[in-house]
Amino acid sequence: MAIKGITDIEHFPINEKSIEMKERSNVITGDKNYLYYRLKESFKNANKIDIIVSFLMESGVKIILNDLKEALDRGVKIRILTGNYLNITQPSALCLLKDVLKDKIDLRFYNEKHRSFHPKAYMFHNDLDSEIYIGSSNISKGALTSSIEWNYRFVKSEHCKDYEDFSNTFEDLFKNHAIIVDDEVLENYSKNWSRPNVYKDFEKVKEKEKISDMVEPKEAQIEALYSLKKSREEGFDKGLVIAATGIGKTYLAAFDSKNYNRVLFVAHREEIIKQAKESFMRVRKSDDMGFFYGDDKSMNNSVVFALVQSLGKKEYLNSEYFDKEYFDYIIIDEFHHAVSNNYKNIIDYFTPKFMLGLTATPERLDSKDVFALCDYNMVYEVRLKDAINKGWLVPFRYYGIYDDTVDYSMIEFKNGKYNDKSLEESLMINRRSELILKNYLKYNSKSAMGFCSSKSHAQYMADYFTQEKVPALAVYSGCKVDREDALSKLRIGEIKVIFSVDMFNEGLDVPSIDMVMFLRPTQSPTVFLQQLGRGLRKHGDKKYLNVLDFIGNYKKAELIPFLLSGKDRKDLKSGTKNPMTYNYPEDCFVDFDFRVIDIFKTMAEKEMSISQKVKEEFYRIKEEIQHTPSRIEFFLNMDSAIYDNIRTKSKINPFNKYLEFLYENDELIESEINLYNTRSKEFINMIETTSMRKSYKMPIFLAFYNNGNVKMKIDKDDIYDSFKAFYEKGSNKVDMLKDQNTLDFESWDKKRYIKLAKDNPIKALLKTHNDFFKKDDEAELAFYNEMNEFIKDENFKKHFKDAIDLRVLRYYEDRHNKK
Repeated sequence: MAIKGITDIEHFPINEKSIEMKERSNVITGDKNYLYYRLKESFKNANKIDIIVSFLMESGVKIILNDLKEALDRGVKIRILTGNYLNITQPSALCLLKDVLKDKIDLRFYNEKHRSFHPKAYMFHNDLDSEIYIGSSNISKGALTSSIEWNYRFVKSEHCKDYEDFSNTFEDLFKNHAIIVDDEVLENYSKNWSRPNVYKDFEKVKEKEKISDMVEPKEAQIEALYSLKKSREEGFDKGLVIAATGIGKTYLAAFDSKNYNRVLFVAHREEIIKQAKESFMRVRKSDDMGFFYGDDKSMNNSVVFALVQSLGKKEYLNSEYFDKEYFDYIIIDEFHHAVSNNYKNIIDYFTPKFMLGLTATPERLDSKDVFALCDYNMVYEVRLKDAINKGWLVPFRYYGIYDDTVDYSMIEFKNGKYNDKSLEESLMINRRSELILKNYLKYNSKSAMGFCSSKSHAQYMADYFTQEKVPALAVYSGCKVDREDALSKLRIGEIKVIFSVDMFNEGLDVPSIDMVMFLRPTQSPTVFLQQLGRGLRKHGDKKYLNVLDFIGNYKKAELIPFLLSGKDRKDLKSGTKNPMTYNYPEDCFVDFDFRVIDIFKTMAEKEMSISQKVKEEFYRIKEEIQHTPSRIEFFLNMDSAIYDNIRTKSKINPFNKYLEFLYENDELIESEINLYNTRSKEFINMIETTSMRKSYKMPIFLAFYNNGNVKMKIDKDDIYDSFKAFYEKGSNKVDMLKDQNTLDFESWDKKRYIKLAKDNPIKALLKTHNDFFKKDDEAELAFYNEMNEFIKDENFKKHFKDAIDLRVLRYYEDRHNKK
């Protein structure tokens, strides 16, 4: 099967009868004399096709894709040699070819970096003769159609020597100076690809596309669709797509889910699901869709758009409304919210064939590890920096403005946030408003958005700007101003600024925005990136986005340079680099007032030790969830910068000895202390630290755990049931499918599973952990008798299962990091 959504690509819409066709001539010059028409005839008659072009573009591949497929279906051998120099070849063009034509096509990159590569030739062979088109046309829409491109056709029978010279040169280049474009080569090329400058010239003549006309995948969507398909082929049943705001994640979900019968789309805002429905209707060309929220409780439509606040309630998650397997495909939009209870209720209840998480900001930086909810299967990623470098978003001009009108050290800060009321009062002062207006007026903004800390703050700023002859409105939940009306006034220039509180952070795109103003402390990196992304969509002749950030001595201010650089979370180390040493996205401008840089340096000097941070983080999370965190809760909620710092440092990593960590911080209850001073603590610690090249030990531990009725020994039936259940899960299945020895495991009988267990985890546990496990005449594996006193202890059971669950998650994470 091809990528869902891509096989529906229509031919380039040309009406041949409306084109003046010249008499059959060997000269093709473009304009109305399209090369594509001549190639189309040759595709139909060939039994072998060789193409050599210096670059491939998505627009050109879409034109000839069905012609290539029809030829392959007839058994025609096709080889394509193209270049990767200067990044003109688009990764999406390669993904299209590889998805639809699969391995039937031999696709290669010319691989000599120190020689130019500019050939353009199309060779067709059949039983009667061979022909070649040679000239100036690469595979792009313009080159194959209306651009002025000169090409010449001749046949082998009339110019045998010339033809042989071209053909032999192609053979040499293809076999001796090229590399096969396999999935690994394609993935590396895509990750490192950025838009070359020549694309700016292409875009000047490119027809403007309207979103209402976007009914086929493009650019990042094509790449993501290809990756999603490959992931499912590997056996995964869930995946995470990370894509910057403006890439078209909702359309991506619509394309990928198109061929599934029952689809659920979950989001947390009414506007998001309403916009999503419009996108899905365009893609599916169907109105068989309904909503699940408020008074609407659609249950029989092919696609259901649900608010998480409604569907996430326990009263709806039962067979009276939906069976667990009712939906084939589930989409969780803004997936970074999915750690909240209502989202987790939905994720835990349903068992779809595939679940797709969509987000622009997945990091633990806001203390929520959404990667774990998709078992660390990150299918596709294009961050803000990459999206700008690839030309999919406009660059930004960022100004870090020194703001000494507020002393944040005087505002109460507790459990990771400022006191809302005190913060609001501190921000609503005339001196600060003057500073904001003064800087706003420096730039000729037609359409701006200011992000505020509260409703009162937003209204205050709107009133102040309007009073100073800059028409503005405040838009927030519950205000008298209709959001759509405000946006309409902003688009037509009736107002210049909208001041908002969280309402435009995500899910609602305003492409015309040319300025954003950050008027509150950057407490949340996720919110910072969402707000920045609001203005980065391409629109008309907009060349860049102006960003005004008013920075004082507030907590986490030093994260700003890191966030603007678009670096990966693992690169955020303890301490703060000089902001001027970061590499920012191409064509972006970043300017920090020197006094702001001094603030960053002061904050870096005040950093506490990593051990202190871990302890502080533990108590922050405890306060948030109102009980002592389990291993899983601590792991999922820990700040990314802290976690990545301790992940490979076993001595300070609390997850390698969690009972000890709790004991040292007086967090064990009395009954747990009694457990702490026994062999059971060492047993739990063994699970936390046992080496795992593969996941085989986990179903053994789960067999002993036995759903809370812990066993002293496990027999063949226990092992078979546990292994079968464990490897039916997609995230565990992938390990079996990747290994040649277990590739066919889904057809195994009990005997094969038992052999796998004996040859691997049982053998390993008897060798490395024989102080806990022994062979038994009545079972395949057993505990020593000393464990008998613990197996009914509720605290032991709790820590036993918690340690297993965390070990599985950490295994997924390690697998992802290695990949």
